[in-house]
Amino acid sequence: MDSIIKLERIAQYNQLKGIETQHPLISVFDNSNTKTLPNHTRMHFGFYTIFLKAGNCGELKYGRNNYDYDDGTLVFVAPGQVLEVNNPEDYHPTGLALLFHPDLLKGTPLAKNISKYSFFSYDSHEALHLSLKEQQIIKDLFSKLEYEISQSIDKHSKTIISTNIELLLNYCVRFYDRQFITRENINTDILTKFENLLNAYFQSENAQDSGLPSVGYFADQLHLSPNYFGDLIKKETGKSAQEHIQLKLINLAKERIFDTNKPVSQIAAELGFKYPQHFNRMFKKNTGFTPIEYRSLN
Repeated sequence: MDSIIKLERIAQYNQLKGIETQHPLISVFDNSNTKTLPNHTRMHFGFYTIFLKAGNCGELKYGRNNYDYDDGTLVFVAPGQVLEVNNPEDYHPTGLALLFHPDLLKGTPLAKNISKYSFFSYDSHEALHLSLKEQQIIKDLFSKLEYEISQSIDKHSKTIISTNIELLLNYCVRFYDRQFITRENINTDILTKFENLLNAYFQSENAQDSGLPSVGYFADQLHLSPNYFGDLIKKETGKSAQEHIQLKLINLAKERIFDTNKPVSQIAAELGFKYPQHFNRMFKKNTGFTPIEYRSLN
């Protein structure tokens, strides 16, 4: 296996790409003017990175469905993630790139809010595909950041730079919302599969053998990242994936409580609870009654 290049500083990546470092904590550049990285180069990023691929991105598919747009794609990388370069032999990089270090955000409002931008943890096949108008907005913001970096650093620089990054990320939230909406048919298919997987999990002995299912388990079954899966479910239904799992648990528990031949501890175990008291606590929180009280009332 090839070794991984650890990139802790912006300057390290700039050096790989043959770019001058104008600011130690942020870099904006046009990829078409940079070196092409060798294939199979694996890089561990210690900073946030946003790549905007310009022009036609080729035939990209989501399952068996084409992406909404192939004019441009935004890919997000968070600190701690690993990327591998794997392009055709005649490939030459295009588009724009923005790199910014977490240290740049210290003391800014964005430092407190950066974790809410969950798309930094999406998989590459869950990238954001932009229309031409959306691309232009992103390009304009890249340009503003590039201009600010080229100026002498003063007491306003950090605020202006972080504010523009936050504006860019907020536009990306809006564009992802559009992408979720335009994929309504695909999303409905995912919701149906999620419901089927939920039913299958509790109808089998998975719960008793493996315990309560996690959001990550269902995301993995659907070949999605946990964050993308969670955001999709929330936007489509108004409830989180975890709430859907808990609602399924409560409905099943209500049904099984009526089987007086089974003690509550057995029902709890069949639903995946390691300790009956955890089941009792969840049941009372959601129904207002303990399992025994609910069985007596009904």
